Amino acid sequence: MTIIVSVPDSAEGPLALAAAIDEAKAFGTDLVAVNLGLRPLKADVNGSGVDVTIVDRADRDPVDTVLDEIAKRNPSRLVIGVKRRSPVGKAMLGSVSQRLLLASPIPVLAVKLDED
Repeated sequence: MTIIVSVPDSAEGPLALAAAIDEAKAFGTDLVAVNLGLRPLKADVNGSGVDVTIVDRADRDPVDTVLDEIAKRNPSRLVIGVKRRSPVGKAMLGSVSQRLLLASPIPVLAVKLDED
């Protein structure tokens, strides 16, 4: 009953990772952190009490990377971080979070970044 978390190089990344660690603890399962950044994941998951595997996306599309891990590992849940976007931002730029919400074959826990 693996949990997968999408961890971007933005403020939503640490938020999603923390929520995913809490979920993994609650369900007594392991966690796969999919690093959507192009740099190594700088998250301290040691000492979290959860077995964490970090998967880097390299130069692939981030959504494809997450969906491939879902297909490979048969997890029970996907955790993502989300933030508010303006109507112009929605029209002009694709959203990894939105694409994952729509394409994920498993339940998605979306944690919202505090906008203050």
